[in-house]
Amino acid sequence: MDKIVIAGSASLQEEISSLIKNLEEKYLVLDYPKTIPEDRFFDLYPSRHKEFFENIKNSDVFLLFNHDKKGVEGYIGAESFAELCFSLALNLVYNKNIKLYIYKLPSKEVNSYNEIDLWLKLGWIRLWNEKKLKK
Repeated sequence: MDKIVIAGSASLQEEISSLIKNLEEKYLVLDYPKTIPEDRFFDLYPSRHKEFFENIKNSDVFLLFNHDKKGVEGYIGAESFAELCFSLALNLVYNKNIKLYIYKLPSKEVNSYNEIDLWLKLGWIRLWNEKKLKK
């Protein structure tokens, strides 16, 4: 069973929970965005962040769940983009073979739109829906 890490906005817990339920039959979910209580944020964030990157390193599949947020279609925040970049760097520099997916095409409003578009054209990342059609 492939190990998957889901990246995206921690504020979308309901949508992420629904996605995880759909994935658990085919994948072992290693990690996903989790909220951190405000009063513990500075205590927990560093170790949580490191653990997330370690789980990416140990995954077979990385899915950037770029759900719509703040009125932006296919929203990708800076941290999610950094996680995607890390995954891509593992593949390019360290010869990992993590399958990289984004859930949907981001709108041109998304700051990383040009990079995402290029990486899709290069075949470095794929659309999740495309993956489902090929199974």
